Amino acid sequence: MLNRNAEALFWIGRYIERAENHARLIDVHYHIQQEEDFQAEGHKWSRLIDALGVRNEYLQQFESFAEQDVLSFITLDLGNTNSLFSCVHQARNNLRTLRQHLPSELWDIANSFNLWLGEQSVADIMSSPHQFYQQIKERAAMFLGAEQSVMLRGNEWHFIESGRFLERAENTTRILQAVTVSCKSKDINSIYTQLQAVLKSVSGYQSFRRYYADDMSPECILEFLIVNPQFPRSIRFSFHKLEEHLAKLELDSSEKGSGHEKVIRQAGKIKAELDYMEKEEMSGDLVEDVLQALMLSCQKLGKTMEGAFFRREGVSV
Repeated sequence: MLNRNAEALFWIGRYIERAENHARLIDVHYHIQQEEDFQAEGHKWSRLIDALGVRNEYLQQFESFAEQDVLSFITLDLGNTNSLFSCVHQARNNLRTLRQHLPSELWDIANSFNLWLGEQSVADIMSSPHQFYQQIKERAAMFLGAEQSVMLRGNEWHFIESGRFLERAENTTRILQAVTVSCKSKDINSIYTQLQAVLKSVSGYQSFRRYYADDMSPECILEFLIVNPQFPRSIRFSFHKLEEHLAKLELDSSEKGSGHEKVIRQAGKIKAELDYMEKEEMSGDLVEDVLQALMLSCQKLGKTMEGAFFRREGVSV
């Protein structure tokens, strides 16, 4: 079960989640831009490229950060291994290698998603960005719904879910990092507006209002997205689920070892730190340090899982 198949399953979860989160991050960016008309156009779009960590790759193809070029590169360019289309394409390739082990519905949805993206152009995006990225989120949700409805709760499911929740934690962290950097040296109203846009992008606005009523302070929004134990897209919730799925992996005697235990301990440590995080850490420069530490923890845990479970052989990663 381990190594090639496990890694393919893990990356199926990561790639589908990443595709959805790319759509959410772009949605946040459009909301933020509405409050920043005074900024240079190139700066607005370079920030999105930086948030996805693909500046060097982008500059190999383009000299400036025009909206159309940026959206094409991060959404439809298969030459960019981190584009939205590449994520869906690689998830589909991994599913193809495991079709005999997984429900056929998963392949059908991923294959349809991949074919649909292959038919799209940057003109389709530019004509109605919100509608286009809403369709991305709906197709990703369709895949998740099928996975939750029809998969046996065995190792295959736990590896997909582990990948999904690690990716979700990392992407929520990335969205918040992009916004907190953008909010530097700005007035409180601008910060509030941008964090409110983040809430809406992760479909958390109504849940937040139910939880905090009329307290819409930046600190409360950050607290909700980082350490709320009930909101499915909070970083804390993601790590609780990640540790749960890692612990439920049923490995035989030849597969068990210190690597699996190390992965569980590492995830548990991050979860515990989030469980006991103070509200004061959600303000000022402290939250930037918290988010940077969480990003490094996500990346370190991914590498630990790779060493414990996987080998690189015929898997799209």
